[in-house]
Amino acid sequence: MPSYTLKDIKHNHTWDIVCSWDELQSILDEMPDVVQVLSAPRVVASVGSLNSKVPDGFKDVLNRIK
Repeated sequence: MPSYTLKDIKHNHTWDIVCSWDELQSILDEMPDVVQVLSAPRVVASVGSLNSKVPDGFKDVLNRIK
């Protein structure tokens, strides 16, 4: 699910929330002092190295090449 940043304009407090678009719209309708803050999307970069993602047979071929 996506993450959204919300701001309470009355108390100047911001927080992040993870919910669907429909849930976000219902939250914004129920709380008139809360607005959605425009922010860049959060992107998860790759984790681990290339060697941890290849099959064992390919690792054997790389070892024979060395």
